Amino acid sequence: MAAITTIITGATSGIGKATSYELAKKGHALYLLVRDVVKGDELAKQLSRQTGNREIYSVKCDLSDLYSVRTAAEKLKSRLFAVNVLINNAGGIFPQRRTSKDGFEMTFAVNHLGHFLLTQQLMPLLIKGQARIINVSSEAHRVGRPNFNDLQGKESYSAWKAYGNAKLYNIWFTKSIADKFGDKGLTAFALHPGVVNSGFGTGLSGFSRLLLSLARPFMISPEKGAETTVYLATQATLHTKSGGYFKKKKPVKPSADANNVAYREKLWQLSELLITRDL
Repeated sequence: MAAITTIITGATSGIGKATSYELAKKGHALYLLVRDVVKGDELAKQLSRQTGNREIYSVKCDLSDLYSVRTAAEKLKSRLFAVNVLINNAGGIFPQRRTSKDGFEMTFAVNHLGHFLLTQQLMPLLIKGQARIINVSSEAHRVGRPNFNDLQGKESYSAWKAYGNAKLYNIWFTKSIADKFGDKGLTAFALHPGVVNSGFGTGLSGFSRLLLSLARPFMISPEKGAETTVYLATQATLHTKSGGYFKKKKPVKPSADANNVAYREKLWQLSELLITRDL
């Protein structure tokens, strides 16, 4: 029986690393999309040693750089016939407003736009593999209040507001994939991993840093945080839940805004425009 081919972003730390380990144990052929190839190669070797799985590879992919995303996708398309699971796991929060190489606000670029482009570029492989697409969102989506006239946060920037918006975009993206590609055999799921004790929020200052330090004793481990992602990547009977938002391995209701069809369609159209802007 052929191995399940799985691609995961943000694999070298936190939830991504724990997810990669669990899927490696289950025999998935893993492609780790990483910014730092040295760390990626080291992780691939480490996972192979720990699990006996020899089909683990790292591929350079900086989600904040659309050229890097396209290059990674082309490399994968040259090596693979089909992809069965795509886990859009990487993310980040940025204390001060920063822009990507392409001029996009960094939270928007890393958490949403890079994954949007990656998924679009891999679509032929995903359709061939009747793939599951798993987007790691967060309960922070409930504070998301996007301004479509200022998606890049030029007029008003707050780290938590930008992050909440991006996590809401993850759910909109998930629901749109389910709607647009369900008839081609794709399923899509979003999830909240829990509040995980990882490197998340490094660099925050002031009140945000204080809140994180107070919350840290109550945070869960990366291994615990990976459980819902692993469940969604491996559970056999989930096709009827496509487009759903999961928490603790169960579907839960997202915010009212998460179900706004007009908003998510607008985000899709804007995202398509933005990924073609630099061509």
